[in-house]
Amino acid sequence: MAQRLNLGAISITDHDTINGTKEALAIGIPPSLKFLTGVEISANPPPSFSGPGSFHILGYGINIHDTELNHTLVRLQEARKNRNPRIIELLNRMGFELTLHEIRKEVGECQLGRPHIANQMVKKGFVQSVSEAFDNYLATGQPAYVDKYRVDCDRAIAVILNAGGIPVLAHPVLLNIQDDDVLEKLVICLKEMGLKGIEAYYPEQTPDLIARYTEIANRYGLLITGGTDFHGSIKPEIKMGSGRGNFSVPYELYEKLISSL
Repeated sequence: MAQRLNLGAISITDHDTINGTKEALAIGIPPSLKFLTGVEISANPPPSFSGPGSFHILGYGINIHDTELNHTLVRLQEARKNRNPRIIELLNRMGFELTLHEIRKEVGECQLGRPHIANQMVKKGFVQSVSEAFDNYLATGQPAYVDKYRVDCDRAIAVILNAGGIPVLAHPVLLNIQDDDVLEKLVICLKEMGLKGIEAYYPEQTPDLIARYTEIANRYGLLITGGTDFHGSIKPEIKMGSGRGNFSVPYELYEKLISSL
């Protein structure tokens, strides 16, 4: 798909797993396409930050055979696996007839998570879209939300660094920080932990926000990265490389990322 779209480089940054990256490398990357190993780790925010958004740390250029990284991801995957039955139970109590077995039959042998549950809710006509499933039932604070284990933020950053990778703050827009001073204090705190970059380019981040995050990254000597947040059929409105059609990540960001490894 990346070749057909004439993309210069891609990275697979799945949540709490590198199985997709391992599979891609085993199959072989075409010479015309640059490929960067990656992951997105679920982390607790720093103690000084109490924002409501999801807190994710991207890791680029990681050694996929690193023992500490793999052990950490196994623990996070178990947390996701144990969370799913509790979510289904809550949805069943609300009258939605769903089972993990039927969802597994639909998606095959992949790491099940809330997006797959949401997708099944759409298929069965319980909601009109994945977004509706999250907004009304599965997102933080909604009736079928179940919290899960996360690693501490400094631990996530250290694991990525120890695996030879570059830790990056993912999609800062989702942290819902309106105050520039609060955002800068967070960035300073994360940099002290070893953070190396900010994901300034993201489909939900407006040009003004991209400029804002880029300026902060430059001021604190951090790398700038970007991603489309492509999730395949789970988010059909998001296309690889172009988001909703008006988005792109400059190739030079990949070049700077590579040169810093």
